[in-house]
Amino acid sequence: MKRFWCLFFMLWPLLAIYVCWIAPDRGWWFPTDAMSPLGQRIDDLFYMILIVTTVTFIFTQIGLGYVLWTGAQRTDPGNTTRAWFSHGSHNLEVIWSIVPAAILLYIALYQFDVWREFRMKPYFPQAQLNAALNKVGVDVAGKAGATDALAEVTARQFEWRIRYAGFDQDGKLLPLMSTPQPTDLYAVNDLHLPSGAPVMIHLRSQDVQHSFFLPELRVKQDAVPGLVIPVWFEASESATYNLLCAELCGWGHYKMKARFVAEPSEDFLEWLRELHAQQNFDGVAPAAEEAGAE
Repeated sequence: MKRFWCLFFMLWPLLAIYVCWIAPDRGWWFPTDAMSPLGQRIDDLFYMILIVTTVTFIFTQIGLGYVLWTGAQRTDPGNTTRAWFSHGSHNLEVIWSIVPAAILLYIALYQFDVWREFRMKPYFPQAQLNAALNKVGVDVAGKAGATDALAEVTARQFEWRIRYAGFDQDGKLLPLMSTPQPTDLYAVNDLHLPSGAPVMIHLRSQDVQHSFFLPELRVKQDAVPGLVIPVWFEASESATYNLLCAELCGWGHYKMKARFVAEPSEDFLEWLRELHAQQNFDGVAPAAEEAGAE
């Protein structure tokens, strides 16, 4: 019976390894492959850490199995093997202190580039961000208060309020200013941005701490009251993605689900024009439209 329990406790680690082995093919892994270049690099970091922890797990479980089995053998009738007592090994203590420290240091150094590129503004891909702005006709040069963002996302209990820049009298898209303007356009839970290029948003919180989370793009940034946080990301494909709050922010936290629509620059501009028309519609149809309806 004692060997049964040894095998029983060793079964679960083997089962865990097997389930993790077949998980990717059965869709039990990430919700999708990362849909952004930065997300792919974050996935690479995850898999590297997963490999390290898996190897460590396998060897520790082998050691545990050996101890359990030999301990069971020593209780067999007629077994006269005496217990071995040790004060410890100084060399072994040094090894299992240095090796984990070296692994952790390697992981820390390995992820510096990804962390720096995503979190530190001086390392943002500024040239590509400017190119994305130019593609939709936005010129921020020499304009006081103009930002490099295409949208300002404000989290509140329990929704996402989004501010876009509007159009000038010539129909040209204006830059997003740091403060609200009369020409600004607004949406709720509906973030639209160009795909295929890095774009920036400014993230705010109106009340408590929230967390801006695009799971398919592997983008996650806390929205902190009193701060304006620049966040850049790139959607590799034009599609509709989930936009969630990943911070427990109150009783209605579960309702803070929105969508992020990544679309070609032309479609983005067309959507803004439709939003502009809806926002500025006074409820009175022009005479030509009324005549056509009749």
